[in-house]
Amino acid sequence: MQVTEFSCGGFVLGVTWNHAIADGAGIAQFLQAVAELSCGFSKPSIVPDRWDDSLLSAPLPREQGQQPTTSLETFDNFSGLEITIPSRLIRRIKAEFSSRFSGQLCTKFEVASAVLWQCRTRAIMSDPETPASFSFSADVRKHLGAKQGYYGNCLTCQLVMATSGTVSSADIVDLVNMIKDSKAKIADKFKKINEGSNPQQEEGQMQQRAQHPYNMLLVMSWVNLGFDEVDFGSGRPARVMPYGKDRAIFPVCVMCPPCTTKDGVDALLSMLREEHVDNFLAELARLT
Repeated sequence: MQVTEFSCGGFVLGVTWNHAIADGAGIAQFLQAVAELSCGFSKPSIVPDRWDDSLLSAPLPREQGQQPTTSLETFDNFSGLEITIPSRLIRRIKAEFSSRFSGQLCTKFEVASAVLWQCRTRAIMSDPETPASFSFSADVRKHLGAKQGYYGNCLTCQLVMATSGTVSSADIVDLVNMIKDSKAKIADKFKKINEGSNPQQEEGQMQQRAQHPYNMLLVMSWVNLGFDEVDFGSGRPARVMPYGKDRAIFPVCVMCPPCTTKDGVDALLSMLREEHVDNFLAELARLT
């Protein structure tokens, strides 16, 4: 953790962590606990849940700690972008979705993801038969019965597969529905795991898509993780956002908690080569 204090009295808190220790929801819960203790609480409002049997009594043998890993291409030529998907566009697509699918509702995340997926695919597409996969991370604490005080890593990644031509030409509400259907399958996937099965199909699909890494889009949402609720005594943060210069394995988008100065879904993108940026922004403008 690093704190930078400004002469005006404001400050920036920078945090880095490894997903092997905690996911977004877990680190947000940890930060809230630190904030509460710094404000004089005798203990955090959510006490960490500890399972002593999970602690190793001795280090793993050297050979067990050196498992072979797959080498993946990394990207260091992505242009960093920050965009806002306007609320009016989100409301319009949600209304169209409800009209098409007999009054069903969809979320901001599903709509914003569909917009990003289609605009990016149109911007980079060279062959309509190439894959244009979409992946998103999801908190699965409720599916695994994790206790409230569990601070660790507890998420899954869902994969939606389609060709570039399909994504580019689809009605936007059909893409929303594909993402919505994939979210609905999470509960069934973990039900099967709890019953003792070990589904391998999606792992194989992910490995297959890793052969075309630039054609996959990975979207993460920080909107409901709790980062924007952390209070060190002066109120909630004015802004929550990721920052990093690490090379990306896949094109990535992070949806951030609402910024008070913007109306819509705020997203930070590291998913486009420089030659595709203008095309992407043009596609986004065309939708809005």
